[in-house]
Amino acid sequence: MQVSGNPFLQEMQSLRGEISPNLRSPIQPDMTQKVGNTSGADFGGLLSQAVGSVTALQKNSANLATRLEMGDSTVTLSDTVIAREKSGVAFEATVQVRNKLVEAYKEIMSMPV
Repeated sequence: MQVSGNPFLQEMQSLRGEISPNLRSPIQPDMTQKVGNTSGADFGGLLSQAVGSVTALQKNSANLATRLEMGDSTVTLSDTVIAREKSGVAFEATVQVRNKLVEAYKEIMSMPV
């Protein structure tokens, strides 16, 4: 589904172009390869990989926050806030996936055999 008439979306796309003009598509090649290679993958492995990514984002966020608090001049406040938001969004997404999995499990277990 393509949303083109939304002025907020157009504004975000124009800002993205100003921030990183060499980024032409929202889907990066490495992300496409990860999605394309999942056809024969084990669900547990994919879930473990996703949780590992969330953990890495949280560790990076905590590391940047600590470095900023200690006065490291190479770390900016904006980098720290962005890393914190990325880890927060990733964690919330993980919680939502967990909730959906638990809900599906309960629904399957309540089915008559």
